[in-house]
Amino acid sequence: MSYVAVYSAASPDTPNKVLTHFDDIAATLAEQGVRFERWQPVPLAKGASDAELIAAYQAQIDALGYGSAQVLSVTGDHAQKAEWRAQFLDERRYSEDDVRFFIAGQGVFALHIGDYVYAVRCEKNDLLVIPAGTAHWFDMGENPHFVALRLFNSAKGWVPEFTGDDIAQRFCAFDD
Repeated sequence: MSYVAVYSAASPDTPNKVLTHFDDIAATLAEQGVRFERWQPVPLAKGASDAELIAAYQAQIDALGYGSAQVLSVTGDHAQKAEWRAQFLDERRYSEDDVRFFIAGQGVFALHIGDYVYAVRCEKNDLLVIPAGTAHWFDMGENPHFVALRLFNSAKGWVPEFTGDDIAQRFCAFDD
């Protein structure tokens, strides 16, 4: 189930509120300039290639206006799952929006906005648009399972600017 848990950055152990209703999640995130949508699933062949996955959602990608798409796919048997997880756990910003659409599986994005952290659990068919410059990190869990589209407009948008803040280590992990 998708949700948003809102924490005070100073109190990482207990959320101020947890919302599970789609409209409440979308409205709470919209107040922070973050877009949260649920797309209709598209029929996909089992074992579809990255190119086929992107092609299946090309109309939605085009409607959003982002020019570059990449498929990220990580499962529990991925040889580098621990390294991939670790690289996304450091708080970062991007010069462009960070856009993710979950084709399958789930993961948690933590958005550090002002004095709050918005932990957003995304699942199949969820779209999350994190505005450029928003500090955040991503946790795929110890035994990850997700297939997601990552969208940007330019190659420069793919390069993270790490904040150097260790805030992610103070918050519960995906598996906690």
